[in-house]
Amino acid sequence: MCLSSCRRDEAGLNSPDGGWARHPWKPDPGPPGHALPLLLTVFVWLATGTTMSSLNKWIFATHNFRYPVLLSSLHMLTAVLVGYPLARLRARGEGGAALGTSTKARVCLLSLTFCASVAFGNLGLNYVQLDFAQMVYTTTPLFTLTLSQVLLGQRHHLLQYVAMGPICLGASFSIIGEAHFDQAGCCFLFAATFLRGLKSLQQSTLLQDKKLDAVILLCLTSLPSFCILFTAALVLEVGAAWEGMLHYGSALWACVLLSCLGSVLYNLASFCVISLTSALTIHVLGNFNVVGNLVLSHLLFGSHLSGLSYAGIGLTLSGMFLYHNCELIAGYWGSRLALGRGQVKPE
Repeated sequence: MCLSSCRRDEAGLNSPDGGWARHPWKPDPGPPGHALPLLLTVFVWLATGTTMSSLNKWIFATHNFRYPVLLSSLHMLTAVLVGYPLARLRARGEGGAALGTSTKARVCLLSLTFCASVAFGNLGLNYVQLDFAQMVYTTTPLFTLTLSQVLLGQRHHLLQYVAMGPICLGASFSIIGEAHFDQAGCCFLFAATFLRGLKSLQQSTLLQDKKLDAVILLCLTSLPSFCILFTAALVLEVGAAWEGMLHYGSALWACVLLSCLGSVLYNLASFCVISLTSALTIHVLGNFNVVGNLVLSHLLFGSHLSGLSYAGIGLTLSGMFLYHNCELIAGYWGSRLALGRGQVKPE
């Protein structure tokens, strides 16, 4: 029996009848049109993720904007202003179900994790180039895989564990080959990476186990996140330097507005992808942003990667292929072994 026949769904995605697993990033079997919403959501998520990373780096590098935590708080404020009317429109006047105490506590914890992750990420971008940051973020699947097993007891396909090797080794090669290394920026980025994995598991629990809608979850987390981040920005960044913000031109604030609107679309798309797949799969899919971010970083900021960095990118992408095709590879190996045994004739 091949390995693919022994794989169960990732936690939170088990079929109601206890049937065998489907591929982790595909919807339930059905008409081909059922896969279209997922594919479109993944495309929107990848496109907005790549654009957001480069736009934020443009804001920090080109316009010399020195308020990364404030930018994160503005992202959350925009989510409040856009999310609540959207939620009312979707509800069409119907009252939503009241949240339990445990769900409210999970939402508050998610807000704290989210604030910490985006703050550390933006702080890290002040010290390192975008391509270096993206290489660190490619290790997020390893953090997510470890946390899901330790905290939630989830079990994954054997080849998914194997795939973490080239994914993380490739990221390490890319870090070693990066010409602009900064210790403080690296620490900030690894802290953000750990928190990104934890945040995705929290989102997965609320979206899949608690059955919260993506728009509702965005509304519930955006308001407390804005309060936390804006308070932190006032204390740590703005304070006595408030007058410095008045010297920025309209071009900077136009970029900030685009960044805020893009963040709403990105967060909504990420919630939808997690609800349709898993916390681990979204980060493995996110490594497709590596190529897009490297191209934009080269075009916009003139960054340069060494040959070792490109070798690391190749390893990372090969690990992604292994992760997404683990059942296909296991089935191929199983069929080859069975064929080999069948060709051996007894004497």
